[in-house]
Amino acid sequence: MNKLFATLPDLEPGWVWLTGAGPGDPGLLTMLAVKALSMADVIVYDALVDKSILDLARPGALLEYAGKRGGKPSAKQPDISLRLVQLAREGKRVLRLKGGDPFVFGRGGEEALTLVDHGIPFRIVPGISAGIGGLAYAGIPVTHRDCNAAVAFVTGHDATGEIPDSVDWASLAKGAPVIVLYMALKHIERIAERLIAGGRLASEPVAVIAKATTAEQRVIETTLSRAAIDVAEAGIEPPAMVVVGEVVRLRAAMDWLGALDGKRLVSDPLGQRQRDRTG
Repeated sequence: MNKLFATLPDLEPGWVWLTGAGPGDPGLLTMLAVKALSMADVIVYDALVDKSILDLARPGALLEYAGKRGGKPSAKQPDISLRLVQLAREGKRVLRLKGGDPFVFGRGGEEALTLVDHGIPFRIVPGISAGIGGLAYAGIPVTHRDCNAAVAFVTGHDATGEIPDSVDWASLAKGAPVIVLYMALKHIERIAERLIAGGRLASEPVAVIAKATTAEQRVIETTLSRAAIDVAEAGIEPPAMVVVGEVVRLRAAMDWLGALDGKRLVSDPLGQRQRDRTG
């Protein structure tokens, strides 16, 4: 393993690595992310990077918080991007560490363009997005051929904090059998209303996964019509992923974390085998 690690590229002085930290569990870091943590002079990290991951930083590394959380005072994105430029020009080895994947609702593209504008060399290190890894830790596959041949990843709010008007919710309701929503908890009631108005059943299964892949992970299963009520009653708070679609039913069979705690799993949650026998 050490020999393989040595063959990976080094984070050089004056470079910025835009790196995904995954959804929380440090075991889901890539090897490149771990190497960057071991070499960086400065780590500029966001609000969704788990402390256990920051604990892997090399001794003496400077940790700079640059988190952005809805409804709370946050650094402005242009300031964060220009800070990366400044640090690189000082000859620092800069790790920009972002929860999930930097290019999936992570503003990594904006930061990369700023680095290009200022002639700063950089590397993109993808990470596991919460929209995939978080669902997997809840026992929900993003795709399953008995449920869906397509999936849509959607942000629950735009730059103003409101439901994005750029999303055609009626078309989304009709065209995407499975919808995975990021940053949607604040507007979950209105989003559910728009999806139902677009043709989704009020009884369609929904799962909400909070603090995915961490020791504090919580999952509730509900329906479109009850999602906002059940989230409020359960006291679920961000960060959380919301998934809408029949794949949620598969959690009855695939909740592997629940099985570790003694939960009994259901072998055929969709009743597919019975349909195959009678079809």
